[in-house]
Amino acid sequence: MYFLVILINIYSMLIFVRVLLSWVPIDPRTPGIETLFQITDPYLDLFRKILPPMGGLDFSPIIALMVLQVLARALSAV
Repeated sequence: MYFLVILINIYSMLIFVRVLLSWVPIDPRTPGIETLFQITDPYLDLFRKILPPMGGLDFSPIIALMVLQVLARALSAV
């Protein structure tokens, strides 16, 4: 279980980096950036279907990170 919590925390950090990079004008085709988007976007897209961007703001990472943290806490309690 501890290994899963570590993976969830790493994935949460990747999503956080993805959010920070969305504030900076970058080329998404840059190899490292493209890989980051390929890793995080499928999970974020699940939440974008439920809560589409509103007024140019994408709240899906907030919900996605909250779900990951709840899962990590649940696994830590076991």
